[in-house]
Amino acid sequence: MYNWSTDTTRLKKDPDQYNIFMLEQMINFGLNNKKLPLSLLKKYWSKLDIDRNKKLYLKKIV
Repeated sequence: MYNWSTDTTRLKKDPDQYNIFMLEQMINFGLNNKKLPLSLLKKYWSKLDIDRNKKLYLKKIV
């Protein structure tokens, strides 16, 4: 996951916001040979701002 336009040092101070940001970036822009952390995905599912079709697909496989 590449973050060229976001200051992640500020986000890391709030673990919840950082985890949501990380999940959204991984889902929307590619996993970069990493796996989605299933526990975090389930924990923050209602807070994720991702494409509707991607959310429907993930809901089927989770």
